Amino acid sequence: MTPTTRLDELTGDYVIDIAHTRIGFVARHTMATRVRGQFDEFGGTVHLDGGHPSRSGVRLAIRAQSIQTGSKQRDDLLRGKFLDVENHPDITFSSVGVARTDDTHFTVTGDLTLRGVTQPVSAGVELLVGTTGPRGDFRVGFRGGVTVDRGDWGVNWNAVTRALISPEVTLEFDITALRNP
Repeated sequence: MTPTTRLDELTGDYVIDIAHTRIGFVARHTMATRVRGQFDEFGGTVHLDGGHPSRSGVRLAIRAQSIQTGSKQRDDLLRGKFLDVENHPDITFSSVGVARTDDTHFTVTGDLTLRGVTQPVSAGVELLVGTTGPRGDFRVGFRGGVTVDRGDWGVNWNAVTRALISPEVTLEFDITALRNP
């Protein structure tokens, strides 16, 4: 199939290709520099409905333990005091609505559960392209993100931490999803 962004040609059920997907975040540290991180263990599904984009949806589950920032000390702190992975091993997102804003841009609204707290979020999503891969599998790409206040999910350690690390965290993703045969 020729590469396309036409929704009617992309209709179907997809599974997230973990080998070609990045789910990460960016947070300001000491209000001067940015710390980037990502999660290495996750899975999810995408449903695209080209005739009725509002019926499209996504489900995502992330193993909180898989957080990586390039610093063992920081990762251990994030797993413990911030994410409390022992009591809350998964971070999940389940969409409740999709709104098309133009041919390739959407707002995906859903419930983000982190540290046992569920809050609504709306992420801007760009549809990149749908194409047939080298093994004959049909794949589609998306990218996007949303900025959240981590305090809304109880992700705080103490007052000093809130001053050192920005409460705003940008969640970002680059997703490749494979259409189910």
